[in-house]
Amino acid sequence: MDGTALPVVVVGAGPVGLAAAAELLEQGLEPLVLEAGTEAAAAVIEWGHVRLFSPWEWVVDPAAQRLLEKQGWTAPDPEHYPTGVEWVERYLAPLAQALGERVVTGARVVGATRRGRDRVVDAGRDTEPLVIHVLTASGEERVLARAVVDASGTWTSANPLGGDGMPAIGEHAASGRVRAAVPDLADPAERARYAGRHVVVAGSGHSALTALAGFAALVDEEPGTTVSWLLRRSGFGQVFGGGDADQLPARGALGQRAAEAVRAGAVSPVFGFRTERVEQDPDGRLTLVSDDGARVEGVDEVVVVTGFRPELSWLSEVRLELDPTLQAPVRLAPLIDPNVHSCGTVYPHGAAELAQPEPGLYLAGMKSYGRAPTFLARTGYEQVRSIAAELAGDHEAAARVELVLNETGVCGGAGLFDAGTSAAETAEVSGCCSPAEPEQSEARVAETVGAHGAGH
Repeated sequence: MDGTALPVVVVGAGPVGLAAAAELLEQGLEPLVLEAGTEAAAAVIEWGHVRLFSPWEWVVDPAAQRLLEKQGWTAPDPEHYPTGVEWVERYLAPLAQALGERVVTGARVVGATRRGRDRVVDAGRDTEPLVIHVLTASGEERVLARAVVDASGTWTSANPLGGDGMPAIGEHAASGRVRAAVPDLADPAERARYAGRHVVVAGSGHSALTALAGFAALVDEEPGTTVSWLLRRSGFGQVFGGGDADQLPARGALGQRAAEAVRAGAVSPVFGFRTERVEQDPDGRLTLVSDDGARVEGVDEVVVVTGFRPELSWLSEVRLELDPTLQAPVRLAPLIDPNVHSCGTVYPHGAAELAQPEPGLYLAGMKSYGRAPTFLARTGYEQVRSIAAELAGDHEAAARVELVLNETGVCGGAGLFDAGTSAAETAEVSGCCSPAEPEQSEARVAETVGAHGAGH
């Protein structure tokens, strides 16, 4: 079969995967999107109760919008901040429907290789098609592809509670009380699970702040509710973000709300706590023990929001070139490394930075960031626009990557924060941040503080 007649396989029907399909179609290429879930944007639906940091104008891919508008779609209010559910219902589900049979759900990708070659064989890597191994309800199938865009994300690979990157001793045994997600406290069953209990939140990113803001309200409304906040770092540093200096106002307001919860005593921080063990007490509650012997006792529920990591096992037979620290493409890693990167600025990048040594293979979306945090949807949209142009042979358009991102108002990397460096000291070292004017009124910020740190 002529390789150019084969589809470009996109793994994952999330926001970036669906955008990739729209961009490929606009370039005259045929995409095939394989989604493990039973419907498109299945991962987004799981956190659908959470509001995004970014308004509609920043979370709709341009090529996808053009495709939808041909079918009579009307764009939502560009200044409104959607929840995950709204993002799916108003945009992602219609986009999947517009793509039609090009989106296949219930198709779990379990492997990728080069036809007739394992990763050791050199010959034919630039002529033989890629082969995608897929599990469906009817069994295992093989799909030939001219190229592959891995936009499978990281949602199914949450980091554990354990402070060394592995699950803490006893974490699996206590899995019924240890949850890696931001709870929906508007749901009566979810609310009953945490109301009047001692809840521990582990993590220091935007998802943790989202959870803490919700639990702070629960403390006020439900007597007996207490919240402990485990931070691996030695102090707050810039955990609460840029506040008024954040050009994503909803994100800045979220940090301010979490800071107020701490000041008011609704949330009790525990610094320098790296969980080593989870012990089950005779009364059915939990005790968390750190690697230095510190203990947090009488715990009823643990919410683990410590970030995500890429799932790479199904790529074991293709050739990858990933940064040893972040597990991101080596040419992208220096631009996003939280240990050295400041202010949330990410330099424009596209196909050149995302391509792998395996010809025709690209990582995109949250998957491309490896273990680095704070991925924005508009970053992924520009990534797949560049990849689609490259695959179509328009190398000039692929290289013309233009991306304007919003400053976080936060200086310094995770490594400096972990050492307890002050914001002033970090800003002096980096010399990169100046206060930015908020882009919307306080009233609008107050309405949108339920923003989510899962990458938008």
